[in-house]
Amino acid sequence: MAGGLLLSGAVAALLTTAIPASSSSPVFDDPPPDKIVIDVATVNGSGCPQGTAAVAVSPDNTAFTVTYSDYLAQAGGNSDPTAFRKNCQLNLVVHVPQGFTYAVASADYRGFLSLQPGASGTQKASYYFQGSSNTAAKSHPFSGPYNDDWQATDSTDWAQLVWAPCGVLRNFNINTELRVSAGSTPSKVSFMTMDSTDGDISTVYHFAWKHCPGS
Repeated sequence: MAGGLLLSGAVAALLTTAIPASSSSPVFDDPPPDKIVIDVATVNGSGCPQGTAAVAVSPDNTAFTVTYSDYLAQAGGNSDPTAFRKNCQLNLVVHVPQGFTYAVASADYRGFLSLQPGASGTQKASYYFQGSSNTAAKSHPFSGPYNDDWQATDSTDWAQLVWAPCGVLRNFNINTELRVSAGSTPSKVSFMTMDSTDGDISTVYHFAWKHCPGS
């Protein structure tokens, strides 16, 4: 998948550095009507072997999704000792129409979770621009017993959204991780997935758009 995937749509950034707060209610501009191109530069990690991650962008430029087909962490029983942690890093090159900038308002993660009593699982994600020292990391812990779909949302207040620099092309990186601990039931397998063979379960990133100053 590295370097060869061009997509129509939009992508954005979720970081924790604050921008000045406004005294009025937040007003986002409509998404740009022009075609946006996303180049997936690299896809690396034990949770997304080559050919197992797909990116799709909404036609209205309001969100994009990532679907995995082999993203599973597990521990206990006869599990491989290294399988307790899986990760995937997406490096995205975003081509935005002139005069627009963007941010990620929220990200929705989904999958399936099977935890034995005493076991635990964690989903984690971090987001950063190329060349930036600021990295936002969000974690969502789960405890056993658990045997059902799971969902977690990373969200950022409007006043804390960090917007992509206007007129500058910066790669945007998303690093996700699944981690499972067998805890007090090491003889039995516990696992956590962020995958879907039928495409019904995807990670969804929601955007905010605005015009650049002077545009």
